[in-house]
Formats: sequence, structure tokens, C-alpha cells
Amino acid sequence: MDKGLTIRRVGIVLRPSTPELKALFYTVKSAFEKHGAEVIIDSVSAGMIGVLGRDFDTLCKESDVLVSIGGDGTLLSLARRSYPYHKPILGVNAGTLGFLADINPSEVVSFIDKLYGGEFRIDERMMVEARLQSDEIENPRRFYSLNDIVISRPSISKMVKVDAYIDKKWFNTYYGDGLIISTPTGSTAYNLAAGGPVTFPLTDAFILTPICPHSLTQRPLVIPADFEIEIKTPQKESLVIVDGQEQYDFGHGDNLIIRKAPIGARLIHRVERNYFDVLREKLSWGQDR
Repeated sequence: MDKGLTIRRVGIVLRPSTPELKALFYTVKSAFEKHGAEVIIDSVSAGMIGVLGRDFDTLCKESDVLVSIGGDGTLLSLARRSYPYHKPILGVNAGTLGFLADINPSEVVSFIDKLYGGEFRIDERMMVEARLQSDEIENPRRFYSLNDIVISRPSISKMVKVDAYIDKKWFNTYYGDGLIISTPTGSTAYNLAAGGPVTFPLTDAFILTPICPHSLTQRPLVIPADFEIEIKTPQKESLVIVDGQEQYDFGHGDNLIIRKAPIGARLIHRVERNYFDVLREKLSWGQDR
């Protein structure tokens, strides 16, 4: 249990283009206000449901806790965008899977009561800090990821070739549909679909998983998170995709530097939440037992 969280102001972000979340927003809002908290909502979400909101940066600065109402994708986006503020994030699952946003609408009011009673825990999940250097752009792009960074082919008719370095030393060349560089949190996402290993989410590690490699000898690789990974490509056109939500051009002369972010995402969960129970439920393991 965690007794060290004081919640006076709560910032809420809703899944985009889902105005039907308005009722759930008011349920969450009322539950926090019952405990004397002020509830604010970001301006984009506010416009979607017809209420007044705050710009995103102000919301992050002024809030003690951030709440994502949507699916795992909404929480991923919130974790990336709010990274500079390092605020704890509570995910309310209005989606389908709920690996990350695991508080269901039916239990949100009772969980908020537990939150103020100290009956919760905060898990710090490793995040990725990436820097994309390009000959054409003077200042490198910097971005963060909670799930994965994918180097992908630009079209279905082409393959991608990338050279991978660990701590400045070349160790492999991948040729195929792409390469996934995943965190343990992201191990149950694209990495799993591509044949990569499931990794306990509080582990500090990178998972490098080739996507449909041209060579059958290429296999997923798990390395400690204190290594720095550098990716280069001889091709003119490739793509870098962040958490499946942001996309950057990547080509010859560009360098993608990937390292563990200094601070992880702080996710609020139920005390009794057990990761292995979640795996068994979400992936339907043990159904034939």
C-alpha cells in the first residue's frame, strides 16, 4: 500500500472521438469531488463532451494525479505526453484489452475511495528515451515510449534493412519487415504478435524482435536496459513508429539512439492486482486445464 500520495487536484484525459465517455467522466469526477478534490479536464477532451477545459501542459503541471479514461492506447499516449511532469497515472478501462488501464467502470468509484484510504500501489514501468538524428534537421528529435519503438518498411512491397549497434559496437543486421525494440511493458503488444517473449513488466530490459526476418537464424534478443542501442539504415526510406501512435521518417544518414529513460511511468494499480493473473485472463492461458 502507498500512503504518500496527496490528491487535491485531478487531471482527466479522455479517448479521442468518443463523446459517449461523458457519463463515465462525470462518474469519475463526482467520485473524486466527494473527497474534496478539484477535477480538471484537458481542452481537447473537454471540447469533445461540451465542457470547459485546460491546455494539456497546464493540466499536467497543476494536477497531483492524471486519469486516463479509454483503453490502453489512451494511457500510452498520456504517459508519453506527460513524461516531463512525472505524475502518477490511473487508467480507467473503457476499452477492450485493459493490460494497462485496468480499473473497470463498475469498480472505479470504490477504487477511488480506496485511493484516498491508501489502498493502492504505484508501479514504475520502464520507459524508452529516443533521439533521432538526421542530416537534414539541425536539432535531433527527442521522444519517449512506454511500449515500443518499431523500425518499419515504408510500404508493403518493400523490405527494410537496419544495422544495430549496442554501446557503439555493431552486432547485427536485420533484413525483413522491420525490427521491434520493446520495453517489458510492451512485450505483450506487437512484440508478442511477432513471436517475442513475454517479460515481467517491472524488469529493466530491452527486447529486440525482428518482424518476419529474411533469415531464419534471426531470433528475439533480451538485453539489460543499461545498454545503449543505435540503429542505422542504408535505405532511403524507412519509418520509426512510437507506441503505434507517432511516426517519423527514417533513412540513410539518420541515427536512432535508444536508451532507458531516466524516470519510468508511474502507474496506479489495485493492491491485489497480480500480473500473472492478468496474463492468464487476457491471453486465455490455461483454458484446457
